[in-house]
Amino acid sequence: MSSLVGADVSNGDLLIAASTIWVVVAAVLVMFMQAGFAFLEAGLTRMKNAGHIAGKNVLIFAIASLVYWMVGFGIAFGDGNLIVGTDGFFPSVDALTSVGQAPFDWFSEIPGAAGYLFEVVFAGVSLAIVWGSMAERAKLYVYVVFGVIFTLIYSVTSHWIWSPHGWLFKGTLTDGVGMQDFAGSTVVHYQGALAALAGALLLGPRIGKFGTDGRANPIPGHNIPYAVLGTIILWFGWFGFNPGSTLSVDFGGIGYFAYVATTTNIAAAAGGIGGFFTAWIVLKKPDISMMLNGVLAALVAITAASGFVAPWAAVVIGLVSGFIAVVGVIWVESLGIDDPIGAVSVHGMSGIWGTLACGLFAVPSLASNLATGTGGLVYTGSFKQLWVQFLGLVVVGAWTFSTSFLVLWVMKKLWGIRVHEEDEILGLDVSEHGMWGYPEFYIPVPGGYGTGTHSHMLSGAGGGSSSHTAHAPTQPTIEG
Repeated sequence: MSSLVGADVSNGDLLIAASTIWVVVAAVLVMFMQAGFAFLEAGLTRMKNAGHIAGKNVLIFAIASLVYWMVGFGIAFGDGNLIVGTDGFFPSVDALTSVGQAPFDWFSEIPGAAGYLFEVVFAGVSLAIVWGSMAERAKLYVYVVFGVIFTLIYSVTSHWIWSPHGWLFKGTLTDGVGMQDFAGSTVVHYQGALAALAGALLLGPRIGKFGTDGRANPIPGHNIPYAVLGTIILWFGWFGFNPGSTLSVDFGGIGYFAYVATTTNIAAAAGGIGGFFTAWIVLKKPDISMMLNGVLAALVAITAASGFVAPWAAVVIGLVSGFIAVVGVIWVESLGIDDPIGAVSVHGMSGIWGTLACGLFAVPSLASNLATGTGGLVYTGSFKQLWVQFLGLVVVGAWTFSTSFLVLWVMKKLWGIRVHEEDEILGLDVSEHGMWGYPEFYIPVPGGYGTGTHSHMLSGAGGGSSSHTAHAPTQPTIEG
C-alpha cells in the first residue's frame, strides 16, 4: 500500500503527482512520433529502401536515449555556466527521483526522471529529422556515429535556449530579454534541418535525380497512404510535443497546456489548407504530399510560438508555413540539392519562420506569464524581441551547421558516407540488411505474392524480362 494512505497529502505533493503524470504521458506521445516519421519517410521514398528507412528510426532513438542519459541531459539541463551544463552526467538515483534539486533544479514540479524522459524524446525527434535529407544513399554506420555526435551538438543548443543557466535564455547579450522558443522550432527542428542540409550537400543527389541538363527528375514516393498515416501520427504526437512543454499542469496558469494545444491544432489546420491551395496554384494540381508538408511545416513553426501567440496569429503562422513548404521544396531542388523528404524547407525554413514569428506576434501578457522575453512587434512596436530571435537563429545556425558539416566531412574523407553505386541501385534494404522490406516484389516467397494465383509473376524467371522475378528465390549475399 502507498505510504500516503492515512497521511496528509499537501497541495504541493498533488501538484507534483499531476504534473509528473502529464509530462510522462506527453513524453510517450512524442516518442510515438517516431512511428510517424517511419511511415512518412518510408512512404515518400522508394520501395527498395522502405525497410531501411523505417528501421533506422528505432536505431536512432535507441542511440539518442543512451547518449542523452549518459551525457546529453547533463549538458543540456545540468548545473553549469552560460555555455554548457557541467553536472548531471550518468545521473544517479537521487538526481532522477528528486524534485527541484541540483543538478536538475530547473524541473521544479517533476522529478528529474520525468524531465529526462520528456527531453530525450525531443532529442530523438531532432535526430530523426537529420536523415530525411540523407535518405536512400547514406551508409548505415553514419546513423550510429553521427547520431552520437549530433545528440551532443543538440544538447549544447538546448542549454543555451532552455536551461535557466543558458545565455540565450537569460538574455546575457540582449539586456535580459530571453529568446522565445516554447517547444523547439529552433532547438529541435531548425537544428535537425541544418544537419540534414550539411549531409545532403556532402552526399550529393541520388542517382538519376538530376539530368545532364541539371533539371530535376521526379522520384515519387512508393506509398502516399503511408505518408498520410505518418502525418496524422505526427499531428497527434504534437499534442504531447507543444502542450507537454509546459512541464507541469500549472505553468502559465492552471491548465494552460490546453491553450497551447489549441494554437497548435489551428496552426496545423491552416498549414494544411495553405499547402493544399499553394500546390494547386503553383503546381496546377493539389499535390497530396505538399498538403502533408503544409501541415508539418505549420506544426514546426507553431512549436516556438504556441505558448506566446493569439489564435489569429496561429492561423497566420500556419498559412504562411503552408506556402513555405511548397515553394521551399521547389527552391531547394532548383539549387541542385536532393532532399527526399523536404526536411530543409519543412523543418528548416518553417523553423526559422516560427522563431521569428514570436518576435512579431508574441502577446505581452503571455510572455510575462511565461517569464520569457517580451511582447512582439505587432503589440509593442518594438523590434527588441525580433532581434533576440534573429540573433538566436544566426548563432545556432553557425554552431550546428558548421559542426555537423565538419564532422560529416571528416567521416566522408576517412571512411566514406555514401553507399556504393551498385548498392544504391539495388536498394539499401538488401545491400545493408540482407533482405527487402517488400521481399515478395523482388524474390519468390513460398505462398507469397508471385505464387499460386499470382503465378504469372514467375513467368519471367530463367531469363524472362519481369523485373519482379529477376532474382533467385534464395536470399542474396551482398559483399562490400
